[in-house]
Amino acid sequence: MGLLSEGLTQILIPVAAFIGLAFALFQWFLVSKVKVSGGYGDYSGYKDKDRLINEGDTEEGVDTLEVSIKCAEIQNAISVGATSFLFTEYRYLGIFTAVFGVVIFLFLGSVKGFSTASEPCTYNTGNICKPALANALFTTIAFFLGAITSVLSGFLGMKIATYANARTTLEARKGVGKAFITAFRSGAVMGFLLSANGLLVLWVSINLFKLYYGDDWEGLYESITGYGLGGSSMALFGRVGGGIYTKAADVGADLVGKVERNIPEDDPRNPAVIADNVGDNVGDIAGMGSDLFGSYAESSCAALFVASISSFGISHDFSAMSYPLIISSMGIVVCLITTLFATDFFEIKRVSEIEPTLKRQLVISTVLMTAGIAMVTFFALPSEFTLFNFGTEMSVKNWHLFFCVAIGLWAGLVIGYTTEYYTSSAYSPVKDVADSCRTGAATNVIFGLALGYKSVIIPIFAIAVAIYVSFSLAAMYGISVSALGMLSTIATGLAIDAYGPISDNAGGIAEMAGMSHEIRERTDALDAAGNTTAAIGKGFAIGSAALVSLALFGAFVSRAGINTVDVLTPKVFIGLLVGAMLPYWFSAMTMKSVGSAALKMVEEVRRQFNTIPGLMEGRAKPDYATCVKISTDASLREMIPPGALVMLTPLIAGTFFGVETLAGVLAGSLVSGVQVAISASNTGGAWDNAKKYIEAGGNEHAKSLGPKGSDAHKAAVIGDTIGDPLKDTSGPSLNILIKLMAVESLVFAPFFAAHGGLLFKLF
Repeated sequence: MGLLSEGLTQILIPVAAFIGLAFALFQWFLVSKVKVSGGYGDYSGYKDKDRLINEGDTEEGVDTLEVSIKCAEIQNAISVGATSFLFTEYRYLGIFTAVFGVVIFLFLGSVKGFSTASEPCTYNTGNICKPALANALFTTIAFFLGAITSVLSGFLGMKIATYANARTTLEARKGVGKAFITAFRSGAVMGFLLSANGLLVLWVSINLFKLYYGDDWEGLYESITGYGLGGSSMALFGRVGGGIYTKAADVGADLVGKVERNIPEDDPRNPAVIADNVGDNVGDIAGMGSDLFGSYAESSCAALFVASISSFGISHDFSAMSYPLIISSMGIVVCLITTLFATDFFEIKRVSEIEPTLKRQLVISTVLMTAGIAMVTFFALPSEFTLFNFGTEMSVKNWHLFFCVAIGLWAGLVIGYTTEYYTSSAYSPVKDVADSCRTGAATNVIFGLALGYKSVIIPIFAIAVAIYVSFSLAAMYGISVSALGMLSTIATGLAIDAYGPISDNAGGIAEMAGMSHEIRERTDALDAAGNTTAAIGKGFAIGSAALVSLALFGAFVSRAGINTVDVLTPKVFIGLLVGAMLPYWFSAMTMKSVGSAALKMVEEVRRQFNTIPGLMEGRAKPDYATCVKISTDASLREMIPPGALVMLTPLIAGTFFGVETLAGVLAGSLVSGVQVAISASNTGGAWDNAKKYIEAGGNEHAKSLGPKGSDAHKAAVIGDTIGDPLKDTSGPSLNILIKLMAVESLVFAPFFAAHGGLLFKLF
């Protein structure tokens, strides 16, 4: 036994979760102190209202009251648009969840022919375990819980972001530091809500399931894997749907507005501008929230499952069993301290301090977390124990696990920093891409693609080292806790990630409300830093997906009763080939969806510019609603085929070709998916920042390429437009493809092991 008693563990985990929730609410309260007036009926006396808005700090020549009311109107439009889209999307997802829940129950129930008799345990031989029918029922319940938590994470994130965007714009009048704190605090609200929520629901589920399972921990933690499946299946549709929505609008707005009509980004005359800003919230925020929640749920489930069939589970050591949950609890506390460094200990005075502050967040959280992991490992784990290793037992000491978690954590930092180097306009890769715009769009595209492919090298080595070290020290359990290590600072990771789209929206609102040039410059600076942090967030999501998916793969192989996966057998090799092809098929679907939706959007925007008299002169208002409708319809229609591809592949492979072929498919999709995902999101991020670098004109080199509207700038806009679906639709959705197929295979493993491989049985 470790030094931590079961009772104390049962107190510490929920306490950490509640601390996280309380901190999130506190940050939200601080953000809400920035008043946005107009449209909410607080016209109580003009004098008082004026004081609220400008607090002794007005902008020259612009009626402050008018600007605030405009900001409030735009914020309201964005919020309404995002909410109605998500509600429509969740209605579709509700039907899917119900149907898939039935599928899980039928498949798993049929393993032992729906019998209610207890059966001998699979691993803990000699003991009697609960019937397969119970596993079917509880896995389905866990699936629903995961799905609901995932949807909630995305929805709350979107609500917070649409609440904070106008507040960030208004704070930008007082200076860049104030605006930064507002945007960052709102990001933190989302980060802490999500990590605390995920931890709390998982802890509650385990304790509720325990009431039925009692001492049968093997069945208990096997059914908990449904939680990860629920989380990720919602994330997939949220990510793909949101990604198609946001990029159809973005591409349409950019191509007509910036390239054809020469009007600035987020100009209120552009009919697609509201749809574009709504898109940032449904794609980057709601999608990202569900995505990282899914990673977190799955890595916890993989670790818990492997532990339950090792000595922890067999000797019923609850504290050691809950090691993954205690790490997450520690992570919440560490991230709380880290957040204060950005908002309270240091103040940002200049634009140049924004990016270093955000990067410092990563370093501080990683260093503090390393100490936190050492404490948790020392207190929660016995000094020596055995872990399940494909049919054999492996003897492990507790400091081995410390290294497993720590190497995952530091690999995350390496991936984050590499991503930053390749996508930030402060370094040579992006400057080279910007420079290549001199000779037109073609060279820009060539340089951008090359940059993306090159940016894969270091992250892959980081992941490879993490895998080798953690597997050597603690077999498959090592890999699953290493994935958890990478995600342990998820609250901070999400805070700097959500900060990006919030600043992006703030800039859009400033432009649409007609605020001064100076304020737009401040929000642009926030946004450029946000682009890089969003790329870092995607890097984390992809890196953790690789580790999580490998851990789930290991759990699947254990559960399906395969001792070795032999690449030289034809069954496995064909699986590898098909698996490696899937990310390309999936990307093709999502890219084409964005392309065809953008085509409709471009035609609609052109039509409005050509047929609405006085639109270009700013006398008439564009019809925003039609553009929002185009995006909504396209994304809901187009998210179904890619989603079906991912959800059906494991079922078809496992049922018709058996577990060996499915193991090949999983390995193939993991190996190729990671490369495609990293290169896609970094290429897109670099093109976007090369365009921003030229627009900002921050140094002599950038000025020689600019100004806005120059040939080099137009070439940069084309690159950025090509990169949009890469970095915001197919890239980020691929990491869900990798994880989702693995977790789905794990959940259905008992069925595949019992009845799979129909085709090979026939012939």
